[in-house]
Amino acid sequence: MDELELNGIRVFREIIESGSFTAAADRLGMAAPMVSKHVARLERKLGARLLNRTSRSMSLTEAGKTFFEQGRQALDILDAAVAAVAQDSGPPRGELKISAPVWCATASFASLLAEFRQRYPEIRLDLHLDNHMVDLVADGFDLGLRATAEPSPNLIARSLCSVPFYMVTTPAYLHSLKAVGDTAQPLPVAMIFPNYVQLERLKFSANADTVPFKLDAVMKSSDTTLSYHCVLAGMGAAFLPAWLVADDLASGRLVQVSDHGPGFAGHLFAVYASRRQMPPKLRCFIDFLIEKLSDD
Repeated sequence: MDELELNGIRVFREIIESGSFTAAADRLGMAAPMVSKHVARLERKLGARLLNRTSRSMSLTEAGKTFFEQGRQALDILDAAVAAVAQDSGPPRGELKISAPVWCATASFASLLAEFRQRYPEIRLDLHLDNHMVDLVADGFDLGLRATAEPSPNLIARSLCSVPFYMVTTPAYLHSLKAVGDTAQPLPVAMIFPNYVQLERLKFSANADTVPFKLDAVMKSSDTTLSYHCVLAGMGAAFLPAWLVADDLASGRLVQVSDHGPGFAGHLFAVYASRRQMPPKLRCFIDFLIEKLSDD
């Protein structure tokens, strides 16, 4: 197999993982017509059509499905072999594409990234913050940081640390709630609510003498940072991770709605696709996070 054929396989894999010829061209830094030429040349070499294409859609043929799975495994093995040799001849290098929750956008996490860069200056970080759980393989991510009780069985998961979530609001807003708390009626709470938590699962009381609050979701948002700023603006309460509100709780800028500790303790995992060998850039990043974040 010559270099041209190997490049064709890489281009084909990128098309499937990115979802389109255009996206593959952007990722590979080449013109879209060149991507098409690589696929056409590969199909001629194999004597089989790999893709069904129309102006609006693209799908794998049966031959394409077989070739994609086996070709991807072969490239993974080859890349791991190259990485192993590179590790012996120098420090880990390359681009690391990471998916993480929006609430990782904090000063403390930024300090961690800065320290990692100082330790491994030849690794480039490409972080995508989103509260939705992306498909790591289909979207081309090397690693995902996920706060969950049950990591996907289709992924390898390394435990990092626990992440408490608190129902928080401003002191003024909490005072207005407690003023109503002498009645026997459930206490209404205006709540900014991330869409990854089920409303009916949560019950909070201001103290042992009050009935649980009735949670009234006046706004739902998938962006934790927006929810945080709405709480600071006096809009209500929100269920937010300690990573985002720890400094505010310590300073008294925010307070817990409940006196009974965190409403939920999630666990943060580093998850990645199951591959025969882990690239050095990924291994050292996971080891670094375990070193810095591990509860142990």
